[in-house]
Amino acid sequence: MRGVRALSLGLALGALPVVGGAGGSAAAAVRGVPEADLAYHGYVEMAGGRVDVRMTPRNHGPADVEDATVRLRWSVPLTDRQVLPEGCARAGGRAVVCRTGALAADGVGEEIRLGVLLKGAPTEVTMVIDTVWSGGAVDRNHQNDRQQVLALDTGDSYVF
Repeated sequence: MRGVRALSLGLALGALPVVGGAGGSAAAAVRGVPEADLAYHGYVEMAGGRVDVRMTPRNHGPADVEDATVRLRWSVPLTDRQVLPEGCARAGGRAVVCRTGALAADGVGEEIRLGVLLKGAPTEVTMVIDTVWSGGAVDRNHQNDRQQVLALDTGDSYVF
Protein backbone atom coordinates (compact mmCIF):
# COMPACT_ATOMS: atom_id res chain seq x y z
CA MET A 1 0.00 0.00 0.00
CA ARG A 2 1.91 3.02 -1.30
CA GLY A 3 -0.58 5.62 -0.25
CA VAL A 4 -4.11 6.10 0.91
CA ARG A 5 -6.43 8.58 -0.70
CA ALA A 6 -9.99 9.28 0.26
CA LEU A 7 -12.15 9.85 -2.81
CA SER A 8 -15.65 9.13 -1.72
CA LEU A 9 -18.79 10.82 -3.00
CA GLY A 10 -22.39 10.35 -1.94
CA LEU A 11 -24.39 8.95 -4.82
CA ALA A 12 -28.11 8.76 -5.40
CA LEU A 13 -28.32 5.75 -7.73
CA GLY A 14 -30.80 2.93 -7.75
CA ALA A 15 -33.75 2.60 -5.45
CA LEU A 16 -34.44 0.78 -2.24
CA PRO A 17 -37.80 0.01 -0.78
CA VAL A 18 -39.02 3.16 0.90
CA VAL A 19 -42.12 3.53 3.00
CA GLY A 20 -43.64 6.77 1.77
CA GLY A 21 -45.57 9.51 3.45
CA ALA A 22 -44.86 11.97 6.18
CA GLY A 23 -43.75 10.72 9.52
CA GLY A 24 -40.47 9.07 8.55
CA SER A 25 -39.56 6.29 10.98
CA ALA A 26 -42.92 6.51 12.68
CA ALA A 27 -44.67 5.59 9.41
CA ALA A 28 -42.35 2.59 8.98
CA ALA A 29 -42.95 1.46 12.55
CA VAL A 30 -46.73 1.79 12.18
CA ARG A 31 -46.66 -0.40 9.08
CA GLY A 32 -44.38 -2.93 10.80
CA VAL A 33 -41.44 -2.33 8.47
CA PRO A 34 -38.08 -2.48 10.27
CA GLU A 35 -35.67 0.40 9.70
CA ALA A 36 -31.93 -0.07 9.34
CA ASP A 37 -29.02 2.13 8.26
CA LEU A 38 -26.53 0.18 6.14
CA ALA A 39 -23.04 1.47 5.38
CA TYR A 40 -19.95 0.11 3.64
CA HIS A 41 -16.39 1.11 4.48
CA GLY A 42 -13.18 -0.17 3.01
CA TYR A 43 -10.75 0.42 0.20
CA VAL A 44 -10.13 -0.33 -3.44
CA GLU A 45 -6.81 -0.82 -5.25
CA MET A 46 -6.13 -1.06 -8.97
CA ALA A 47 -2.97 -2.41 -10.60
CA GLY A 48 -2.46 -3.96 -14.02
CA GLY A 49 -6.17 -4.19 -14.83
CA ARG A 50 -7.01 -5.96 -11.57
CA VAL A 51 -9.19 -4.27 -8.95
CA ASP A 52 -9.10 -5.53 -5.37
CA VAL A 53 -11.81 -4.52 -2.94
CA ARG A 54 -12.01 -5.04 0.80
CA MET A 55 -15.03 -3.68 2.58
CA THR A 56 -16.92 -4.15 5.79
CA PRO A 57 -20.70 -3.75 5.95
CA ARG A 58 -22.19 -2.06 9.00
CA ASN A 59 -25.73 -1.60 10.24
CA HIS A 60 -26.24 1.56 12.29
CA GLY A 61 -29.74 0.28 13.21
CA PRO A 62 -32.14 0.54 14.85
CA ALA A 63 -33.33 -2.87 13.55
CA ASP A 64 -31.34 -6.01 12.78
CA VAL A 65 -31.02 -7.10 9.14
CA GLU A 66 -31.08 -10.85 8.45
CA ASP A 67 -29.14 -10.40 5.21
CA ALA A 68 -28.56 -7.71 2.58
CA THR A 69 -27.07 -7.47 -0.89
CA VAL A 70 -24.48 -4.90 -1.92
CA ARG A 71 -23.76 -4.19 -5.58
CA LEU A 72 -20.38 -3.07 -6.93
CA ARG A 73 -20.41 -1.58 -10.43
CA TRP A 74 -17.39 -0.54 -12.47
CA SER A 75 -17.14 2.06 -15.23
CA VAL A 76 -15.14 -0.43 -17.33
CA PRO A 77 -16.44 -3.87 -18.39
CA LEU A 78 -15.21 -6.92 -16.50
CA THR A 79 -13.46 -9.75 -18.30
CA ASP A 80 -15.69 -12.73 -19.10
CA ARG A 81 -14.01 -15.04 -16.57
CA GLN A 82 -14.00 -13.99 -12.95
CA VAL A 83 -13.19 -15.93 -9.79
CA LEU A 84 -15.48 -14.55 -7.11
CA PRO A 85 -15.69 -15.44 -3.43
CA GLU A 86 -18.59 -17.41 -1.98
CA GLY A 87 -21.61 -15.17 -1.58
CA CYS A 88 -20.77 -13.05 -4.64
CA ALA A 89 -22.07 -13.36 -8.23
CA ARG A 90 -21.86 -11.53 -11.55
CA ALA A 91 -24.70 -9.13 -12.25
CA GLY A 92 -24.11 -8.15 -15.87
CA GLY A 93 -21.02 -7.05 -17.73
CA ARG A 94 -19.86 -4.45 -15.19
CA ALA A 95 -21.28 -5.50 -11.83
CA VAL A 96 -21.00 -7.98 -8.98
CA VAL A 97 -23.43 -8.48 -6.10
CA CYS A 98 -22.42 -9.86 -2.69
CA ARG A 99 -24.34 -11.00 0.39
CA THR A 100 -23.51 -9.18 3.58
CA GLY A 101 -24.82 -11.85 5.92
CA ALA A 102 -26.71 -10.95 9.07
CA LEU A 103 -26.13 -7.45 10.43
CA ALA A 104 -27.14 -6.76 14.00
CA ALA A 105 -28.33 -3.27 14.88
CA ASP A 106 -25.24 -1.20 15.64
CA GLY A 107 -23.17 -4.14 14.41
CA VAL A 108 -20.38 -4.82 11.96
CA GLY A 109 -20.54 -7.64 9.43
CA GLU A 110 -17.88 -9.91 7.99
CA GLU A 111 -15.34 -8.31 5.67
CA ILE A 112 -16.07 -8.83 1.97
CA ARG A 113 -12.96 -9.35 -0.16
CA LEU A 114 -12.98 -9.69 -3.91
CA GLY A 115 -10.80 -9.09 -6.91
CA VAL A 116 -12.02 -8.52 -10.46
CA LEU A 117 -10.25 -8.29 -13.80
CA LEU A 118 -11.08 -5.42 -16.16
CA LYS A 119 -11.20 -5.62 -19.95
CA GLY A 120 -8.56 -3.71 -21.84
CA ALA A 121 -5.87 -1.69 -20.15
CA PRO A 122 -7.71 1.11 -18.33
CA THR A 123 -5.68 3.69 -16.42
CA GLU A 124 -8.56 4.39 -14.03
CA VAL A 125 -11.90 2.99 -13.01
CA THR A 126 -14.87 4.33 -11.09
CA MET A 127 -16.52 1.89 -8.71
CA VAL A 128 -20.07 2.51 -7.51
CA ILE A 129 -21.28 0.79 -4.33
CA ASP A 130 -24.95 0.58 -3.38
CA THR A 131 -27.42 -1.61 -1.53
CA VAL A 132 -29.85 -3.43 -3.81
CA TRP A 133 -31.66 -5.47 -1.15
CA SER A 134 -31.87 -4.82 2.57
CA GLY A 135 -33.70 -7.88 3.80
CA GLY A 136 -37.04 -6.08 3.95
CA ALA A 137 -35.75 -3.22 6.09
CA VAL A 138 -36.10 0.41 5.03
CA ASP A 139 -32.91 2.47 4.85
CA ARG A 140 -33.61 6.21 4.70
CA ASN A 141 -29.99 7.35 4.98
CA HIS A 142 -28.38 6.86 1.58
CA GLN A 143 -25.35 9.02 2.38
CA ASN A 144 -23.40 5.98 3.58
CA ASP A 145 -24.68 3.01 1.54
CA ARG A 146 -24.28 4.62 -1.90
CA GLN A 147 -20.77 5.67 -2.77
CA GLN A 148 -18.58 6.28 -5.79
CA VAL A 149 -14.81 5.79 -5.70
CA LEU A 150 -12.25 6.62 -8.39
CA ALA A 151 -9.20 4.33 -8.46
CA LEU A 152 -6.14 4.95 -10.61
CA ASP A 153 -3.95 2.13 -11.96
CA THR A 154 -1.16 2.89 -9.46
CA GLY A 155 -1.53 0.20 -6.82
CA ASP A 156 -2.52 2.87 -4.29
CA SER A 157 -5.42 2.30 -1.89
CA TYR A 158 -8.47 4.52 -2.20
CA VAL A 159 -10.57 4.63 0.95
CA PHE A 160 -14.35 4.83 1.06
